[in-house]
Amino acid sequence: MDYKLKKKGKIKYIEEGQGEPIVLLHGLFGALSNFRDLVDFFTKTNKVYIPMLPLYELTNLDTTVSGLAKFVEKFVEVKGLEKFHILGNSLGGHISLVYALNNPDHVNTITLTGSSGLFENGMGETYPKRGDYDYIKKKTELTFYDPKVATKELADEVYSIVNNRLKALKIIYLARSAIKHNLGNELQNIAAPTCLIWGKNDTITPPMVAEEFHKLIPNSELNWIDKCGHAPMMEVPGEFNTILSSFLQKHSS
Repeated sequence: MDYKLKKKGKIKYIEEGQGEPIVLLHGLFGALSNFRDLVDFFTKTNKVYIPMLPLYELTNLDTTVSGLAKFVEKFVEVKGLEKFHILGNSLGGHISLVYALNNPDHVNTITLTGSSGLFENGMGETYPKRGDYDYIKKKTELTFYDPKVATKELADEVYSIVNNRLKALKIIYLARSAIKHNLGNELQNIAAPTCLIWGKNDTITPPMVAEEFHKLIPNSELNWIDKCGHAPMMEVPGEFNTILSSFLQKHSS
């Protein structure tokens, strides 16, 4: 199903469904399409929000994990959300954690999948190879266990980003900020119940990262999905949604 992008001031977002609110945060090369199956499933039971993170619109100084967490604070304020579930993939998971650490009273639960914040292998630490489509396609395929999930449409999207000089620079700023902003010493302060849903074959945030998150976040549970890479909600949406649904039901207010 196609969902209408809404706008309030400069903030663009999806808002669909009814029920307890859940806010979804995409990653560095993420898009609304990453969450299509998840939105289709959860709009039956939840009000689902997906703010479009301003990865390329912030000042250079604010193009950081903290800067994006502040944007989420603004989004929550604009929408008048008081208590909600938050879910993030990759960089979106990192932002979710920083938001939760700064705003614990707003967060009902946290769900992380392929989250940065401790360690990650990425595409953005150095200047991406502009103009080399095959290189970008192969890098995009590495996101998944099954390279066929990296459709031409997805590869084209990533290619267009890295071939825009301004966007490519912003990607580097954010990737470096994610590496620098290590949360290892802060995760013990996460109070909300946390669900880790991890692909066993994730090469970007490998299984050891999930195990470390599980060890450091007090009230956390770790769920593995076999034959799955860095974006389980895209690659194995049925199993992902079943795990998430069970977790949310346990912690429904």
